Amino acid sequence: MKGKLSVIGFGPGSYEHMTQRARDAIQESDVVIGYNTYVDLVRGLLNGQQVVRTGMTEEVSRAQEAVRQAEAGHRVAVISSGDAGVYGMAGLIYEVLMEKGWRRGQGVEVEVIPGISAINSTASLLGAPIMHDACTISLSDHLTPWELIIKRVEAAAQADFVIALYNPRSGRRTRQIVETQRVLLKHRSPQTPVGIVKSAYREREDIVITTLEEMLEHDIGMLTTVIIGNSTTVVYDGLMVTPRGYQRKYTLGSEVQPLKPHQRLQKEAEPWALGEQTEPDGPAAEYKAEGKSEKPVSAYELALEALQLADAHSSGLARPESGSLDTGLFRQEAILEFAVSPGLAEKRLTAAQLALLAEIVGEDGTMEYTPHHQMLVRLRTSDPDAVTSRLTDAGLLVAPIGDVAQLKACDFCNMDKADSVPYMEELHRRLGGMRVPKELKIGFNGCGMACYGAVKEDIGIVYRREKFDLFLGGKTVGRNARPGQPVAEGIEPERLVETVERIVSRYANEGYPNERFHKFFGRVKELEGYRHQDLPVFQIENAVCGDS
Repeated sequence: MKGKLSVIGFGPGSYEHMTQRARDAIQESDVVIGYNTYVDLVRGLLNGQQVVRTGMTEEVSRAQEAVRQAEAGHRVAVISSGDAGVYGMAGLIYEVLMEKGWRRGQGVEVEVIPGISAINSTASLLGAPIMHDACTISLSDHLTPWELIIKRVEAAAQADFVIALYNPRSGRRTRQIVETQRVLLKHRSPQTPVGIVKSAYREREDIVITTLEEMLEHDIGMLTTVIIGNSTTVVYDGLMVTPRGYQRKYTLGSEVQPLKPHQRLQKEAEPWALGEQTEPDGPAAEYKAEGKSEKPVSAYELALEALQLADAHSSGLARPESGSLDTGLFRQEAILEFAVSPGLAEKRLTAAQLALLAEIVGEDGTMEYTPHHQMLVRLRTSDPDAVTSRLTDAGLLVAPIGDVAQLKACDFCNMDKADSVPYMEELHRRLGGMRVPKELKIGFNGCGMACYGAVKEDIGIVYRREKFDLFLGGKTVGRNARPGQPVAEGIEPERLVETVERIVSRYANEGYPNERFHKFFGRVKELEGYRHQDLPVFQIENAVCGDS
């Protein structure tokens, strides 16, 4: 019996805003799969189905389980709030099916059931803020590089779109909304209307209308959608309204219109419309992209630029030189972000190094101290190589950040116990900065005291009695954090580097996007002959402010 996958968007959460098809699909299903909060929101529609519920960041495992259940012949309902095709589960379900070689004619049946997305439910509570051209931008940089997100924000701001911000802030992601406001204020009035809606059509619904200048003074979190008005958006009697443009042709306060119906679509009534001539004249011909071009930028040029930027990003190559594709609309501004520290084993910064850091970062950049004995530096620069060269010349260690492997080491008791340092340095040389599915910390301790906490990292290495102990799968954050599993004692020094390198390489090649190492180890069950041991699972409810 062939199974079926129903990917359901159930809207904001209230039953009255859920489509009848969504209700029916949930009730007809054999299995319901969803994030914990979403399952709770549809509990009243369940009638004995098997329920598979997981926490945040478990989207991939939910999609895989849904496909597995459908291939076993079950009718499966995968639920998402809002619309399943807008930052929801629909795309991920198709991606998992594509990896398995699924075809519409032969494989399991898939039905995507639309729902009311947050931009629509939020807009209805605010008034009519998206009556004209609008876009959605998610500020979550867990899966999308922040540099790309902020570029989209700037482009939308320049083009005068009404902008709906999804995932604007969380307990850990607090800087993104601040940077977004800063970019928007470059292109829009501080008095631009802004609507902030939390938990639309749910019990704790909260609605605020404020301004772009004052938006950060209000509560914004993961359950919030923020709508930024455009240059024409107004606030009237507590409502946000973006005019569609009817006032250009119609007299809205008059019952008798100056233009008759047959006149309203004529060229004379629409002097702003694109004519049929091949060569632009008037204001269009006078347009220059900030002095860079003598003619309007074509759609082809914009598409070519987008492809070149995407190729540069995916290949890890340097950005093309600005002169090669700077159209004036999407000018590249280099935002350099990296970690800097005194070294792997060195924990002390000199006054000269601190002064250099302060000089390089300046007033416009930022420095943030992290729990990993590093400074997270973020600044704008047109010459990243010069910046990093100055820091390394001063004896500082510069490292990439994000989803890369990083080595963390103790100070080897101020180098009094330095016998294992060469192995630490070789691991750093081979693995430091390697791209992995999710940030990977390799902890290294120079003696059996393990005072630096290597055993709590994703991979822990402890030098003891002239050999190495290995720990795998530490869960470094969360209320159920735990040390790694001790998988080996007494590894011979000459085997250590190759063993760890093979483990990390396998994670890099076989891990799912955004899959943390401890989950990868639990899924594959064995790495380099070291078996994963299932530990007792304690059910801990997710915090409200958690990340998705």
